Order: sequence, then structure tokens, then C-alpha cells
Amino acid sequence: MSLFKARDWWSAVLGEKEEFDQGCLCVADVDNSCSGEDKIVVGSYMGYLRIFSPHPVKVGDGAQAEDLLLEVHLRDPILQVEVGRFVSGTELLHLAVLHARKLCVYSVSGTLGSVEHGNQYQVKLMYEHHLQRIACNMTYGSFGGVKGRDLICIQSMDGMLMLFEQESYAFGRFLPGFLLPGPLTYSSRTDSFITVSSCRQVESYKYQVLAFATDADKREDTEQQKLGAGKRLVVDWTLNIGEQALDICVVSFSQSASSVLVLGERNFFCLKDNGQIRFMKKLGFSPSCFLPYCAVSEGAVSTLIGNHSNMLHIYQDVTLKWATQLPHVPVAVKVGCLQGLKGVIVTLSDNGHLQCSYLGTDPSLFQAPKVDSREINYEELDVEMKELQKIIRDVNTSPGPLAEKEGFLSIFASVSSTLDSVSQAASHAVGAEAVPSVTVQVMMQSRLALQKTKLSIYVESPLAATCDRFIFDSLEPEILKTISLSVFLKGNYLPSELEGTAMASYSMPTGILRIVQCKFRLPLKLICLPHQPSKTASHKLTIDTNKPPISLLSLFPGFANQSDDDQANVLGFRFITGSQVTVLASKTSQRYRIQSERFEDLWLITKELTLRLQEHFEKQGTKDFTCSFSGCIPLQEYFDVIDQHFELRLNGEKVEELLSERAIQFRAIERRLLTRFKDKTPAPLQHLDTLLDGTYKQVIALADAAEENHSNLLQSFTRLKSATHLVIMLIGLWQKLSSDQTAILEAAFLPLQRDSQELGWEETVDAAVAHLLKTCLSKSSKEQALNLSSQLTIPKDTSRLKKHITLLCDRLAKGGRLCLSTDAAAQQTIVMPGHTRWSLRSPLPPESCFTSARCRRWWQTDPVRSQRKFKSSLKGTCWTKLWSLDKIS
Repeated sequence: MSLFKARDWWSAVLGEKEEFDQGCLCVADVDNSCSGEDKIVVGSYMGYLRIFSPHPVKVGDGAQAEDLLLEVHLRDPILQVEVGRFVSGTELLHLAVLHARKLCVYSVSGTLGSVEHGNQYQVKLMYEHHLQRIACNMTYGSFGGVKGRDLICIQSMDGMLMLFEQESYAFGRFLPGFLLPGPLTYSSRTDSFITVSSCRQVESYKYQVLAFATDADKREDTEQQKLGAGKRLVVDWTLNIGEQALDICVVSFSQSASSVLVLGERNFFCLKDNGQIRFMKKLGFSPSCFLPYCAVSEGAVSTLIGNHSNMLHIYQDVTLKWATQLPHVPVAVKVGCLQGLKGVIVTLSDNGHLQCSYLGTDPSLFQAPKVDSREINYEELDVEMKELQKIIRDVNTSPGPLAEKEGFLSIFASVSSTLDSVSQAASHAVGAEAVPSVTVQVMMQSRLALQKTKLSIYVESPLAATCDRFIFDSLEPEILKTISLSVFLKGNYLPSELEGTAMASYSMPTGILRIVQCKFRLPLKLICLPHQPSKTASHKLTIDTNKPPISLLSLFPGFANQSDDDQANVLGFRFITGSQVTVLASKTSQRYRIQSERFEDLWLITKELTLRLQEHFEKQGTKDFTCSFSGCIPLQEYFDVIDQHFELRLNGEKVEELLSERAIQFRAIERRLLTRFKDKTPAPLQHLDTLLDGTYKQVIALADAAEENHSNLLQSFTRLKSATHLVIMLIGLWQKLSSDQTAILEAAFLPLQRDSQELGWEETVDAAVAHLLKTCLSKSSKEQALNLSSQLTIPKDTSRLKKHITLLCDRLAKGGRLCLSTDAAAQQTIVMPGHTRWSLRSPLPPESCFTSARCRRWWQTDPVRSQRKFKSSLKGTCWTKLWSLDKIS
């Protein structure tokens, strides 16, 4: 038992799946017993009213059947319960129960039982008030200085204070400037109501001012801004506390002074009667409830404050006197006298955990046994440590039996070879074309029973799936689970990839989250149709191979007529979006030409052609098939696509600035008009209404323009990704790049899945390419010492980016190689005649490398001078024949 843990005296759990709040607990002598002992009254949002009188046999006992005096289901949710003198003609205590639409006052009485079952308790409805407005909370007291009875004040959700003089309704008043209801209490010393408004300020209203103010029931909503009969409701005093209040309470332990205590979200305030701050305590936790009670010392205020860390703190003014641990988060706390035990702390949680506890400690009777002293054998400890380290190394280096069991879930996907007979994209159309769809089946099989497995399907935009999120509550072991879905084109532009990913996430029995995924390839006919070949085109590419050309009919069987011999070497494709691409196979050379009117449209057909060529020769058993590109990299066409995307980004920035300016202007005109309308003597509008209407139309037009530009930017970014994929592929074929080097290029040129104004493609790629030029493609140590900017901002133009991309291609053409190792990047490699490799940091090349007699003479007589000459004349003519640097493998 912890030293600072609350001592459990009695506890109970109320109902099942019921909810409670701070107004649902009250401790008082509700049945007016002769002993004067308090009872615990609890109401729930489910409508149950319970009254307890704990009688624990020993400390810490749970609730017994006889502890529950009464349980009644009132059907309506119970918002608050209070005990007071609410019935006229008597000073006995009665129970007031606040519902959302009515206020009920009950009399609780007990009858002595003549059998072993004990006493019987029942509630009797004394009166009820049906409310015209939805209630939030209530408070009670001797309003106006009445003697011997308590009046009730209810605050509604729309800011009306409804006052009841026991069985009769007195009046109702609206609080000025009301937005949301806050906590409410009554100060008997100043005869005023105190609340915390949504403006985060404490407000005090005199009862007399409320009584003589304009009657809220006689004011129509449309007339609230006009002057009515009666006096205007004026606040007595206000204090801005800068945060929302959780609860408020007034304590007056002496006749001379009283204090207003406010529990905020981060601070605890104590105010005087006139609203001045007496003291303030900054809380280092998130409070949930509080209760002030009588302090031992004169003039001090003691307060119980519960928080969301299951703690209950006891403060005397601002000094922490005690902190105790609770088994739950309290939402309400009270102090009462139960079974002759004074100062019992009663707490209630939001899920119905009711506990009576007290502060204190129990002496610990446990004594630690004496430890036998023995000498430490360091040799045995060393041997044991080495064995443990060996086990750790084996686990880290070898997969072991654990890794074999980690593959609990297997996932694979298959795409139908034919399109759906009935398209699942019936509601989507691209232009005048009907959009087809294809079925994708994802199969999952688990070795063990898995819970809450999630499956996600991702395809490139504008491709979409009929359903892309699946959640399985349980997967049975060794049972194949099949999920079918359809994929179709949802936008009027082409995707940058025809690949999709199926990803499943699950938790292992150890709690570790695992993810398994598989990729699937969508058919080309999902977005493409056969078409008549075009003889002319603006953009052309030629792919070289090392094998004789094959018939395009066998490569694309679904896009040509088998009986037409003229189509054996030429095929036409038309995308659903309208653009056309033509593929030609040379009859004499080992080349294929792809041509189109748009540069980015070449990508999907070019990739599909290379993939089908590789699959065709793999089926024939040919392993040395390669593709290459010997033409010039179409950088100018690529730069045009970059400029189009960048121009849309600049347009979006300008439209957003204009929209922000018009929005500020619109709000300023609204404030001017509101000021004019509130004036008692209306002034001419001076065409402010016309200006407001014109500004509103401009805001709507700019918002539409921003939305249209955003849609165009998404399409442009997809086209930019297609063009980037094509350029990366051509560079890889041109320089015979390995898969690792191609991956570095893709990481540099395609770092973003989505484009935005805050972080765009241009500045991100510029930083990545500049890093490559500074490291693995650098020419000297001076370039490696250059520092790159740490902040990425949208550039003024794309000239710097174009320069870096051109320089990257130039460095690759001169023998540079992409790598992530700094050691490999620090050395530039060149090729000497006779397939000899040398670098600038290697020893001097042999004499045979120089064919010039003058150079050989320098080499023999002055090696130092020869070294300088060698370094300064790499671009000279002292080589027998400079081999092409792109021959480096």
C-alpha cells in the first residue's frame, strides 16, 4: 500500500455502461433522519436515481445489498441533483432533480421494517416544473434574503436564467452577450449570481437587477436588439481569467467575508466579493473537479482538487498540504459525515465508480530479511556475461526461429485479364467515353488467428477503386480470405503509373505492428483503346535493342487486328482522355520508335513496350536482352512541362493572396455595417451594402478560381511525374545505370507524392540534385565544400533547377556515377586507353599512356612537371584516342 494512497473505506460500481458528471453527486441528510447522518445521492445520464447509506463491516468492504436504500428509474437523463428546503410550509430537506426539460422535487422518506429485510425507502413527487428551454445546470439559495426556504435558479443552454420560488415560476432573464453556458453559483452574502461566460470572464449579476430587468418571456427574438419595457440587465462586476472554467463555488466560513473560487483549465482562482483576485495558483496538471471545505486555520481556504492523473490534491490557500492517489479519475467530489465518521471524501468517476475514502497512512509491519553476505566471484560473473553477450549477438545476426514465425500473414493480388462486362464506373465518364473497370482480387492467408487486420489499396491518381479500405475483426488461421474490388479512371487525365499496392497491417502477439504488402500491375487497356496510327507527331523517341525486332501484334495482341498484315510493324493507341500515341518497329534495324503529340504521354507506352519486350525474351529463355537509348535526352521538352507546373504554382499563390485581401476587406465592411445597424440613431449606409455585395461576389469568384487552379495543379503534377519517369528511364538506358543508381535518381526527382504551395516539387528537386552535384558528381573538393540552404522556399523561376538538371546529365555523360557512399564520391574515375582506369588521386600513369614524344621526354626527365602537365591537359590532345566516358561499366 502506497503511503499517499487514499484509504478505501467503502466503494461501489454503479450500473453498466452508465455515464456521470460533476452535477450527478450530492451528499446530505436527504431523508431527514433523527441521527442527522448524510446519505449519498447519485443520478446518472441513463435516468437512474440511487441513494446509498454505507455500512461497511470492516474498512475497505464493497457495497452490500442493504447499503442501497433506494434505486428509481426516472426515464429522463439526470443532469444535476441537489438537496435543500424546496417545499413551502416546511423546513425539511427535499431532493431536487434536474432533467433536460423539467425540474422535479421529491420527498424521500423511510418506513421501519418489521422483518429482517430492514427499512423501506420511497420517493414522492412533491411538484414539478416543465421547462420551455433545454436546461444546463442549476443553483439554489435564499435569493433576495428570504428566510427558511431555498429558491432555485436554472440556466438554459441558450443563456436564460429561470428562477422558481418553490412551487411557482418567478421570472426569466437572458444573460447579455451569451454564447455557451458555463458553471453557475449563488453568493448569499452579496445576493448575486456568479457565472463564467464564453468570453472567459467571471461575471456577477445582482438578484435585484435580475428581478427588475426586462422580462425574457415577453421579448420576441426579432425584438431583442430593440429597447423594451423594464430596465436593462447590467453586470455587477467582471474579471477576465483568460481560460474556460470547469466549476465555480462560493464559500463563506465567517460572516465577515466570503470567497469566490473558480477552477480553470490550468489555474485555480480565489476572488473577493467585489471580483478582485485574492490569490491564484497555477496548476501543473489537468484538473477534473474541486470542492472547498472549512479550513483548520482562521481565514484560510482549504480545497480538494482532483485531476486526470487519478490524484487528489489538498491545498490550503496556495500551499499543497497533501496528495493522495485514487483508483479512478474523479468528476465529482464531496465531503460528508457517514456512520459517525466525519470528513469522509466521496468521489465519483464518469463510468460510475463511487468510493468513500479518508486520508491517512497505515504502518508497514513488513521487515526486510537480512541478506547473507558472501564474496563475489568475478570469474563466474565474467563467464555468465560472455554467455549472455553471445546469445544477444546470435539473436541480432541470425534470423533464428523467431524470424520464421514473424511472417504470420501472406498477401498477394491478381488482376483479371479481361475488363468487367459491366463497368463499376457507371457514374464516372471522361468526356464522351465510357470508362471501363477491371477486377482486382486480393488474397490473404494467416498462419495464426489475427485481430483487427486492416487492408488498404493504393492506386495512382486519378485511378480509383470501388473500395480502398477493409477492416477484418478476425482472420482464421490457414483460411484464404479473398477480397474483390474494381479499379477505374476517375479523372480527365492520365495516371503516372499503372501499378497498385495492396498493404495489410496487423499486430503480432507481442504487440509489435507489422506491415506486409504486394504490388499488382493494371492492364494498359484500362485507360487505352486501339486507334489508327498517326504518321506525324511532335515528340519522338527511339529505343535500341540487341535483338531482332518482333511483331507488335504478338507484343500487344489486344490492340491490333490479327488479319491485318500492315499493322505488324506499327500500332496506334488512343487514351480515354483523347491523346494518341503511335509505336513503330523497324524492319531493318533493332529499333522501336514511340511518338505522340504530348511529351508526357510517351511514358506509359514506352514503359509498357520495354516490359513486354523483356517478358517476351524471358519466355524464350534469352537472358542477355537489353534496351538502350542513343539519342539526346529531351531536356527542353521536359523543361516545358516543368514551366507549366511552376506557372500554375505561381498563379495559385497570387490567387490566394488576392482571396486573403478580399476576405479582410469583406470582414471590415461587415464590421462597419454592424456598427451602423447597432446605432440608436441610424446613419446612411453610404453604399456600404453595394460594396459588401461586390466584395462578396469577388470572394466567391476568387474561391472558384483557387479551386480550379488547385485542380489544374494536381493534373499538371501528375503529368510532371510522367515526364520525370520518362526522363529517368531514358537516362538509365543511355548510361546503362544499375538499379541502385536508378533508385537514387528516382529519389532525387520524385521525392513528393503530393504537391503543395508550402513544399513544392521545384525547390525539393533542386535541393536533391544540388546535393548529388555536391557529393558523388562533384569535380573538385571546392564544390564539396559548398553549403546548401537549409530552408526550402518557392523559387522566383526555374532557371537554377534547369541548370542543375543539365549539369547532372553532363556529369553523367562524362563518367560520373551515382552513389551514396562518400568514399566513392570523393574520387572521380576516368578511362585511359587500353581499358586502364586512373583517377586524379592515383599515381601517375605509365609512360605508354603518352604517345607524344614531348610528353614522354617530360615523363623521363621531370616527373613532377609531367604530373602537373597531366592534370592540366586532361582535355588536351596528348591522348592517343579518348574513349567515350560512357563506356565505363
